[in-house]
Amino acid sequence: MLIGLISDTHIPDRAKQLPQNVLDAFSDVDLILHAGDLTSLEVIDELEQIAPVMAVQGNMDRANGIDLPKAKIVEAEGLKIGIIHGEVYPRADTQQLVYLAKELNVDILVSGHSHQPKIEKEDGVLLINPGSPIVPRLADRTVMLLEINDREVDVEIVKIGAPVCSALNFELYKRD
Repeated sequence: MLIGLISDTHIPDRAKQLPQNVLDAFSDVDLILHAGDLTSLEVIDELEQIAPVMAVQGNMDRANGIDLPKAKIVEAEGLKIGIIHGEVYPRADTQQLVYLAKELNVDILVSGHSHQPKIEKEDGVLLINPGSPIVPRLADRTVMLLEINDREVDVEIVKIGAPVCSALNFELYKRD
């Protein structure tokens, strides 16, 4: 089973739509998991044109009146995958994520919130954060592909490309 992982899209407040590279990266997936901060349900509608979508609520979704569950669990190829957005503070804290994974009783925990891609195994749990395809923090714009075959897991980070204003940012900080 091939699963697309995405988080922190912040549409339409940070971008008008998903980059085409995201849609291309997910073209062959069986399922898409969105780890929150959609900020518009239109993101789900767009992704569902590719595959079924499971999404959870992020901190910015609450601010925009989007009512999604805080956590979801899906089974794939004999493994339990938990989906959460993540705690407000500290962002992406490994021990906190392990605790949440144990609380959900999952083998894999997909989270967002940090806007930074992460793949880490800790205390028997695979922790995955796909980063953000729109507004990364100290990272490239990314999504991930999670492939599970007979309980064997492969995770691929897919770089989406440079932000539209990267040349402008470069010029602002360029030294003479």
